[in-house]
Amino acid sequence: MKRLIFALLVLSMLLAACAPKSEAAADFDINNWDSVLEAARGQTVNWYLWGGSDSINAYVDNFYGKALKERYDITLNRVPLADTVDAVNQVLSEKQAGTDPGSVDLIWINGENFFTLKQAEMLYPDWAQKLPNSALVNWDNPAINLDFGNPVDNLESPWSSAQFQFIYDSARMGEAELPRSYAELADWACAHPGRFTYIDPNGTGGFLGTRFMKGALYELSGDAAQWQKIDQALWEQYAPALWDYFNEIESCLWRNGETYPQDESELVNLFANNEVDLSMTNDITGAGRWIADGRMPETARAFVFDNYMIGDFNYVAIPLNAPNKAAALVLANLLLEPEFQAAQILPENGFGLGYAIDVNRVTDETALAALQESASKLGDAATSASDLAKSLVGDSAAEYQNLVQQGWLENVVQK
Repeated sequence: MKRLIFALLVLSMLLAACAPKSEAAADFDINNWDSVLEAARGQTVNWYLWGGSDSINAYVDNFYGKALKERYDITLNRVPLADTVDAVNQVLSEKQAGTDPGSVDLIWINGENFFTLKQAEMLYPDWAQKLPNSALVNWDNPAINLDFGNPVDNLESPWSSAQFQFIYDSARMGEAELPRSYAELADWACAHPGRFTYIDPNGTGGFLGTRFMKGALYELSGDAAQWQKIDQALWEQYAPALWDYFNEIESCLWRNGETYPQDESELVNLFANNEVDLSMTNDITGAGRWIADGRMPETARAFVFDNYMIGDFNYVAIPLNAPNKAAALVLANLLLEPEFQAAQILPENGFGLGYAIDVNRVTDETALAALQESASKLGDAATSASDLAKSLVGDSAAEYQNLVQQGWLENVVQK
């Protein structure tokens, strides 16, 4: 009997030693970063993120993939998605099936997708502000601690920022001609019939179209802050004015509003082909990325209205059943490193989103100089930092996303 017990003990030890590293993911103390690094060593982190941009994919592989391997012996497995909701559905399916550990370690996420997983209680808790680099994040900023009006609650960590902007060609239009409000845009569009359109809010790149529409809602209602929490009575009060606005400009649009570009790339094509005079972007480089890609002329410039230009931060989150939590934590912390924050805003690197960190919190002189140098390289194609700051407002509560999308179909398109 003693020999049998001893044999079983040896067998169990051997099995434990041979277990995949992911099964040891819980063997760290999140308050002890060295223990996180040790647990993460040798792991593969499965990062699920939108894969629709070859340049962003290359940026992720070349910057984060190499750094993870060289510095921490972590392998990056970038899992490209057609839509972030695919990762959300994967996690929810695993919850229903009782699969733990699951397959997703980290998700590039925000808005309604974050809200869905938060409500399902499928997000790893209490970690974001325990990353060493979280000290560089201004968590007091509502644009960071609220994600589409929902409290982040330490369930996700910011990666980058974005703000809605327009693009024009300074060879075609003078700066004095630019509309500076939604009211002025309506007048401009009908004074220049067929020269403006916007992205279908239900298209493949509908996020940008919806953001454009919500900015109009803010202006029509005279306030942005009131939309941070869902209020059905408020929506019912102002939605008719929103549909009136878009119905009134419809006949002035490109192709009389009979069709709309499905994403930013389609709108860029129309702009580049001189079919419309304005494009849209969330890119910190303004027109810079498209100029670098050869899809816009060197004379393209970004601009904003005087108010109601919606900006937000986007995040990474770790599912509750992530198999390699330690490696996911290391990657989330790496995203906030000043050297990578400086690299991500440059169009030649292929990402083109703004800082997630507050440069005023960076005390290392070399890191601060890199951040400032990157910002100076954006040049004339980008909206000035002062104009962005002056016009910045936060995004609405996540529930308004569907209300705007469905309401547009029913009250504008079908009408």
